[in-house]
Parts: sequence; structure tokens; C-alpha cells
Amino acid sequence: MAEELEAEIEEEEEECPKCPPVGAPAWMATFADMATLLMAFFVLILSFAEFNVPKFKQISGSLKNAFGVQRLVPVVEQPKGTTVLSLNFSPSPSPSVTKQMTQQTTNLEKKELEVKTEEDEGGEQDKTLYQCWHCGQQGIVPMREELPEIKREPTMSIAKKVQRKELTDSSLGWLQERGISKETATKVGLVSTNHWIQALGKETECIMFPYTNEGQEYAYKIRSIEDKGFACSGAPQTFFNVQGVERNDDLIICEGEMDALAFIETGYESVVSVPNGAVMKVVDGQIDPKEDNKFKFLWAAKKKIEAAARIIIATDADSAGQAMAEEIARRIGKDRCFKIEYPDGCKDANDVLVKLGKDAIDKIVVGCKPWPVAGLYDASHFYEQLDEIYENGMGRGESTGYDNVDELYTVVAGQLTVVTGHPSSGKSEFIDQIMVNMAQEKGWKFAICSFENEPRLHIAKLISKYIRKPFFQGSMERLTNKELQDGKEFVQSNFSFLYQADGSLSSVDSIIERLKIAVLRHGVRGAIIDPYNYIQRGRDTSETEWISDVLTKLRVFAQAHGIHLWFVAHPTKMMRGTDGEVPAPKGYDISGSAAWFAKADVGLTVHRPNPSGSPMSEIHIWKCRFSWVGKQGETELEFDVPTSTYRKYVPDEFLDIPNDYNDPDDDDDIRPF
Repeated sequence: MAEELEAEIEEEEEECPKCPPVGAPAWMATFADMATLLMAFFVLILSFAEFNVPKFKQISGSLKNAFGVQRLVPVVEQPKGTTVLSLNFSPSPSPSVTKQMTQQTTNLEKKELEVKTEEDEGGEQDKTLYQCWHCGQQGIVPMREELPEIKREPTMSIAKKVQRKELTDSSLGWLQERGISKETATKVGLVSTNHWIQALGKETECIMFPYTNEGQEYAYKIRSIEDKGFACSGAPQTFFNVQGVERNDDLIICEGEMDALAFIETGYESVVSVPNGAVMKVVDGQIDPKEDNKFKFLWAAKKKIEAAARIIIATDADSAGQAMAEEIARRIGKDRCFKIEYPDGCKDANDVLVKLGKDAIDKIVVGCKPWPVAGLYDASHFYEQLDEIYENGMGRGESTGYDNVDELYTVVAGQLTVVTGHPSSGKSEFIDQIMVNMAQEKGWKFAICSFENEPRLHIAKLISKYIRKPFFQGSMERLTNKELQDGKEFVQSNFSFLYQADGSLSSVDSIIERLKIAVLRHGVRGAIIDPYNYIQRGRDTSETEWISDVLTKLRVFAQAHGIHLWFVAHPTKMMRGTDGEVPAPKGYDISGSAAWFAKADVGLTVHRPNPSGSPMSEIHIWKCRFSWVGKQGETELEFDVPTSTYRKYVPDEFLDIPNDYNDPDDDDDIRPF
């Protein structure tokens, strides 16, 4: 028995040990999980890290010899202001987020890399570098919770480096064929370069035209001498040769660089060219309002334009060139502008120089004629316009957006419409609606001088009219956040505001001055002043004389700059008739002066005969100076309070105004007298 037991024990000892479990040990999986969590934690920490400018400066000092030579390039500050046009067109209330740190590689020797920063008051240093890889703009932006302010004005870009050399014999030969000497070419900074021309599909010898202002080159245009091929770097939003303009000289504005060189070759110094030629989209002989953003170069040269003795416009003789000339004159003010007429067979100034010589250039400058806006002219100045209306008639003005209103009233540039109506009749809302309609359909831009509505509430109403939904919470479906952003973009693109933040009164001269800036800067084609009694009046004149003078100044301004101007005026208090209703006021019912009727091109009244019941509003045209603009008469529209919109009136259908609807601005809404 003992022997058998011993044999079993021996057999058990001879068996192989059990193998360990398949796979990695348990501790390794735990370790891998921990390592993954640590990596995620450090990635999360890194994602919250910010670029620290002072530390970057320390690093850059240690790398001063690693990346070539650097120098500071100041960024030309963009035109100050927002869509709210103040009396002096001052910057926005909050400081601009754009700083002046840029850098550009040059061939100049410098010992170290310099980075310019501007610390905020209190030592704030939380800033981030930025660079636009499209235009080359660089700078620093403070890291703040507020969103950066959106501005309509362009920022001047900086052109990329290009290899340049003195004008070669072939380049000089190309210029001399066009009447331009080496002296003239050198004076304006022309150089030769080899550049890839996309249209030609190869690199070829070119002439470079630099766009320089105050010593800084912001862009350049390149033209091949082999064939008509072009290239460009930067965004040329300033005149060519603007640095050569002298104060108090006649300023000649051309359509192309070669035309500018033709005048300079003849001996004229203050000659510039528009950066991108004529705007191609022309409608009925005028620049399409949707092309307004292509005239930023006028604002960039504002100071030199204002200092010029005369503005001589020498664009091409074709329809696009003449339309551009008309738009430039409109923005600058036609009373300062003169027009050049080219000899038969010549389409531009360079053509005159090549075919007829320098004497012919002198002759067309001496013979330039004032723009036909005011003064004494012989009949021949108007023959072209006369032939146009003989062939096509006068046509009509721009549509208000309502067919029944268009039968009585259309909007014509250069005219003054006097608008009246009892308080709370909806007259301001009606003009706002017309402006929104025209901005949508025609691309017109407007300036608003409303003394009774602060901009934020006025913008809310414009957005509501555009989206056609209530802005404020109520029983009706409110506009969504996406629609709000769309509305903001629409108002930003089409409206500017004249606003006195300090609550002070404005004189009519200050209003006109800011409107001139709005026309020059944004291409404004229409404006409203609402109402007149907030305008500051001098003590030396009676109210009757003052009103007459104000209306005269506004009409002259509207005609000179080709804008339509709506001027809102309240009537005198009127008595109810025997039927218990207050009659609709007319031109002679406006308080202060009979000039309201006499000097208006169009007289318009918005009237609600039953403000507490029917939503129907009457539109009365009580004066229309020209039959082709409209006629006297009356029509009806319906006003929807929650959306602040007008629509076609349907009799016997009454507006259901929600009881919980809350409009914070009750000044000029539809409410009982």
C-alpha cells in the first residue's frame, strides 16, 4: 500500500507545470490606461495655452541671427469710425483691437530681430499674433472676451517681395513707344522684373508699377512688355502716384497708370490713377450700386482730395470710363470737378500723347469744362442728355417696393422728399421700409440721422423689416439667432448712422458735412433726417427764415451729390372734423414755414384715419414737382406692428396685435393719438 502511494506521488511530480494566462500581464494594461490618461491631460493643458508676447520677444532675441534681417513695418491705420458717423467722424468708443506689430524681411543690415508690441494700460499682455496669408496683413490681437468690432473700411495690405532691377533697354523701349521717357518712369518708381504671367503661361520680362503712399509700398501691378499680360500683389486700395500729389495743385484722376504717365510726361505733377481701372458693371450709364465697394481708394486719399484746387477727371471715353467719372464726381462733389474731353480718334490720355503729342495734352487740360451742376452753361453742354430723353423719355424713379405706391411716387436721386404725418402715424416706419426694400432690390446704401431713435433700436427695426419676423419676444414666432446674424450683416452692409452720443444738437451744416463723408466713404445714395425740430437753430434768424435756409442747403447738397433725401417734419396740431376724425396734414399744415411746400420736390403724408382699429395707413402725395416722378393722389398700405413691416392693404381684415407684445420704442409706432 505504501509503495502504491509513493508511485502516485512520483507520477504527480513528473507532470508539467501549468502555463500562464494568454496575453499581457494585468499590470501592463493598467499602466497603459494610466499613460493614456496622462497624455490626454497634458494635451488638454496644451490646448488652453496662449501665445505670450513677452516670452516670444525673449525667444526671438536668441534667434536673432537665424532668420535673416528684419525690420519694423508700420501698418497704415485703417480709416477710423464705425457705421455710426459722429460729428467729427471719430473712432469707435472702444479701442480698436488692431495693433501695429508687423515685420518684413529686407536686405538692410540689422543686428537683431525687433518685434514691436503695445501693452494695454495696467500691464495687460495677453495677446496673440495673427497673419493673413492672402493679403499679408500681420499684427497682434488682445485676447479678450469681447468680439472684435467689424469695420467696413479696408486695411492696407503689404505687397510681397519681388526681385527688381533698373529699367532694362527693352522696358525703356516699350515705354518710349508710348511716349514715356526714362526720367518720367524713374520719377514714379517704375522698375523692371521677371515675373510669371498666368495669361501667357510663362515667366517674362515685365514693368512693375508700385502703389506707394507716405513711403510705404502697399501693392504693385505688373505688366508684361511682350504681350498684354498682368499680375498684382497686395490689394491696391489707393491711387497710383498718390505720393506725388502736391497741396493746392489741380488733381488729375486717370483710369490707368499709362494715362497718368502721359500727364506726368507733359509736366503735370499731381496726377493719379485709379487702382483697378473702370468698374465694368454699368447700368443705364451709371455704376451699379453693388460695385460701391470698389471705390475705397477715394477715402484713402481724402486729405489730398480736399486740399486740391480743382479735381480734373480724365477717365476713358468709353461708357465704363464715363460711368466711373460720374461716380467719382458724385462722391467728391460735382461743384469741384472738371471733365476732360478727348479729341476725335483718341480714347484716353496716352492715346492723345502718342498720336498728337504733349501740346495736345496741354490743350485738353486747359479746355476742361466744369461738371454740369450749377452755374452758367451754353446749351451744347446738355445736348447729349437732351437726345437721351428724346429717344427714351424721362423714365421713372426707383421703385418703393409697392406697385400701388409707385403709381404715385418713385425715388429719384438728387431730390428732396418732405414727409409729414401726425405723431405715431408710422411715417418714419414707412421711409425705413422703403430704404430696406431699395437696399434689397437695388443695392442702395443709406445714412440715417434719427434724433428720436437710438441706433440699437433703429437697427432692431431694420432687421425685423428685413427678416419679416418680430425682433422682440411675443406670441408670434421670433427671428432665430441665425436670422439675427443675417440681419446684422444686411444692416452693416447698407446703413450708416449719424448719431450724437452726447445728446447735443446738430446744426444743418454739421449734418451735411457728415453726409458728405458718408457719400465719399460708403457710396451712400439716400438719407433721412428725422425730425427737423431737433436741428440746432441760430438765434439771429426767425424760424421761417431758418427753415427756408435749411431746405435750400439740403436740396443743393442732394443735387450736387446725387442722393435722395427724406426730411421728416411734424405738422401743427389739427382739430378733429365734424365726423370726429383728424384730417391728413398737407404741406401747408407743417409748422414753421410755407417753404415746406414750396421747396419740396415731393410732399408725402402717412396717415392713419382709425389708429385704434384698422391697420390701414393712407399714403398721400400732396406735391410732385415732376410728372415723370409721380403724381398727386392717395393709396393704402397695411402696417404689421410685430414685424414693423408694410404690406398690401386688404379691406375688412384687421391686424391682430398680441397683448403680450412689447416694443421698447413707442415714439413713432402705430398707436392712437
